[in-house]
Amino acid sequence: MHPSRYLPRGLPGKLQGLAELAVDLRWDWNHSADQLWKTVDEELWAATGNPWLILESVSGRRLEELARDSGFRAELDRQVKKRRDSLSKPTWCGGVCKPAELGTVAYFSMEFGLSESLPIYSGGLGVLAGDLLKTASDLGVPVAGVGLLYQQGYFRQALDASGNQLAFNPYNNPTMLPVMPLRDPDGEWLRVTVELPGRTLHLRAWQVHVGRSNLYLLDSNDLLNSPGDRSITSELYGGGAEMRLQQEMVLGIGGWRLLQALDLSCPICHLNEGHAAFAVLERARAFAQRTGQPFSVALRCTRAGNLFTTHTPVAAGFDRFDASLMTQYLGEYAKGLGISMNELLALGRADPGRSDEPFNMAYLAVRGSAAVNGVSRLHGEVSRELFQPLFAHWPQSEVPIGHVTNGVHMPSWDSAAADAVWTDAAGKERWLGTMETLEQDLRAVDDRELWELRAKGRQALIEAVRLRLARQAAARAEHPLDVDACTRMLDPNTLVLGFARRFATYKRPNLLLHDRRRLVNLLTDPERPVQLIVAGKAHPRDDAGKAMVRAWAEFSRDPAVRGRVVFVEDYDMALAAELVQGVDLWINTPRRPWEASGTSGMKVLVNGGLNLSELDGWWAEAYGPELGWALGDRQRHGDDPAWDAEEAGALYDLLEREVVPAFYARDEHGMPTEWVARMRESMARLTPLFSSNRMVREYTERYYLPGAAAYRSRAQADGRAAHELEAWIGELRRQWPALHFGELSVETADGRHHFRIPVYFSDLDPGNVRVELYADRAGDEQQDEHIAMTRGEALAGAVNGYLFEASVPTARAADDYTPRIIPARADALIPLEVPLIVWQR
Repeated sequence: MHPSRYLPRGLPGKLQGLAELAVDLRWDWNHSADQLWKTVDEELWAATGNPWLILESVSGRRLEELARDSGFRAELDRQVKKRRDSLSKPTWCGGVCKPAELGTVAYFSMEFGLSESLPIYSGGLGVLAGDLLKTASDLGVPVAGVGLLYQQGYFRQALDASGNQLAFNPYNNPTMLPVMPLRDPDGEWLRVTVELPGRTLHLRAWQVHVGRSNLYLLDSNDLLNSPGDRSITSELYGGGAEMRLQQEMVLGIGGWRLLQALDLSCPICHLNEGHAAFAVLERARAFAQRTGQPFSVALRCTRAGNLFTTHTPVAAGFDRFDASLMTQYLGEYAKGLGISMNELLALGRADPGRSDEPFNMAYLAVRGSAAVNGVSRLHGEVSRELFQPLFAHWPQSEVPIGHVTNGVHMPSWDSAAADAVWTDAAGKERWLGTMETLEQDLRAVDDRELWELRAKGRQALIEAVRLRLARQAAARAEHPLDVDACTRMLDPNTLVLGFARRFATYKRPNLLLHDRRRLVNLLTDPERPVQLIVAGKAHPRDDAGKAMVRAWAEFSRDPAVRGRVVFVEDYDMALAAELVQGVDLWINTPRRPWEASGTSGMKVLVNGGLNLSELDGWWAEAYGPELGWALGDRQRHGDDPAWDAEEAGALYDLLEREVVPAFYARDEHGMPTEWVARMRESMARLTPLFSSNRMVREYTERYYLPGAAAYRSRAQADGRAAHELEAWIGELRRQWPALHFGELSVETADGRHHFRIPVYFSDLDPGNVRVELYADRAGDEQQDEHIAMTRGEALAGAVNGYLFEASVPTARAADDYTPRIIPARADALIPLEVPLIVWQR
């Protein structure tokens, strides 16, 4: 149905195309129609940049004037045609697979950061989800997002006169958001239901257009629900454990039911964090209902198409629920699955036999997926450690968790000036393919053009920040002279450092304040001054975080640095874009390894900004001395105050001895050649590598396409292959305790170690296992060794016992190798779904 149907007011017939343009959030990163919206209402456009809000707010008289304007109508028709032509062009995904090979990827996330016009996100997790949807549209990957439409979203921030953080939760009026009600074939508002204790929860469904992609949102603010249930989707991450459980049931169970109601075929279900893990259960329930298979077989089949991306760097970050709360809310649901509540709880416990262990949503996601990944190389290592309890007796290096390093949607984060530079160098469609030539293209850009890009970005940022500061001061009823002074703060020719993030202790946002005297001297150097722009929110219940916000607010008012350091309130996507487009250097100081990936620093790359960051998350794999600057020794130090002090000193040293001199060392033409050289290397090498284009192509080729094929293989003939696999695993588990080794013998001769060991299988077919020698990695560059042992003669007097043999070079000691037995079957995920192992003792 045409989007104009969902406007509260009608549009003149000749302006119907405005609704089509306004409802598609493609305008957030494709700015070809900006002038059109500026023509509709210049003041509203300058204030909001939100076409849907403009269309809802502009007067009827103005619309009638535009309908009579032949020039405006011609431009509108051109923009509508341009949009339709763009969305119908061949795409990267269309070149690597046929639509039937992939189907639709269902992408579940608790939050989506698509635009400030749709405030249903809190931070990096949501912005990552939004960037993935946008990139899927660019590349033609068929992704359907599934999330929640919050009545309030995340809180908005202001500071009082003392620097204390104030939190406000404005209402999200759906009629003023770029969302549309989803309709069924009869034109009725599409609803789904989820069973809660003693009642049925009714959920309304909404749709958001994101270019070729769609985002589907559920909300509980339905008059059919009780007042308490209407508030389930009132606030992102609000309330206590019970509300969180309710929200996650709505997302996972309600979300999968919505996809079924839409009759979408989704071979791949991608869980963005464990919040969405109940989709694993509902997908299996639906398959069991459709095929008549028991839940165990249905889960064995459907998990082949499930992918779980974890963003959590510490075990405390996983959502956990007490067994009593789980039983209260999911006791009846378990019966519908055909399993006991204890069996359901076991899916979310490291030790299924421990009744006092809470239910861990991330554990459920692992046990219901065919692949698990962290969001950077280092985070993959950390995640293997975090999930080790699920793979008892397996080496940590073999815990089945990989990584796909995050990336950002460059067209959403580049400035107009940066877009012009990249377009001249690499063309308008540079982010729509494989980006093979981007590094070479950027290297051809003149030094002066790169430096002018920085100057334009810095100037635009300072102008935007001055306006924000003046509004902040006016809102606090400061003296008019102080408000006016805000419009003259900061210098467009002075080095600008940017520091913006969530104010949490592990991110160490106050590391720069460790030695205030030294920081003041750095900022106020008369010959080489420095400016610092700070922004960020603390969770409303995080007193330590709010204290750090207050410390920065107080420091920014110190007369010694006033005008050189500013704190900008209400850090959101709009402010983030201004910052990453304008700062010269982005600073990030988390405690390693607690920054799973981090994406803010990636956003400065396309704009010519440089990074100075802890060697954590993405920077641990991106850093090179020719690209930026790094803190840390690649080791873990926890929350040691002595280490924090040492790193604060190292941070000041880098700024004083390397960063500031590089920025101000100019040649005879006024060019900072060393700085521009780093800009070029960073832009050319890192921008393509840490773009969401690379990330989405990696997900598609490594996980989506293989996962879709694996799911279809298990699902054919109503899950016959999954039924056979489940029977095989069941028999394996029954026979496994009887497996054991005899005595190992080792002989060394002719430069090789020769191993021989008896293995006793009881009633198990030896063809169901692999007997091998294992040795862990001997150095940083080596991998674990796995040497298959050959089955030899049957053991005399033994039932189903055989001698196994192998030989290896003597480059390593014989004691480095240990025989072991692991399951072996081509269509089984070892050890993800069969974590059995026997070691020779």
